[in-house]
Amino acid sequence: MATITLELTPELEQQLRDEAAQQGLDPNHYIVNALKEHLRPVQRTASRLSKAEADLLQNINLGLPPQRWEQYHTLLAKRRAEILTPEEQATLIEISDQIEQANARRIQYLVELASLRNTSLETLMQELGIKAPA
Repeated sequence: MATITLELTPELEQQLRDEAAQQGLDPNHYIVNALKEHLRPVQRTASRLSKAEADLLQNINLGLPPQRWEQYHTLLAKRRAEILTPEEQATLIEISDQIEQANARRIQYLVELASLRNTSLETLMQELGIKAPA
């Protein structure tokens, strides 16, 4: 059996432990069962996808690494608290630019996938559970 290590917030870890306890399960078994249940529809869908669709979906789901998001949120908090240094401001701008570029690429891939499926971008986003920004 393989091992995967996950970094969870204390709140999420406690939520998982609470849910496992409510179902009378060890947290590890609860997590494995939840993942299996969550992945079932994905596995069925993935087997029906063309290579082009699978590649586009993979690219749509790419994003910044968790550490970069953590750094981004830390810098945002410092900016709100008005304690951001000029160097940190430059880093925040750099990360914001990376986020914008990733979102632009994601939209391009969504448009390509919508075209491949002969549907509208709005319909595709609804099907994938992607909400447009407010």
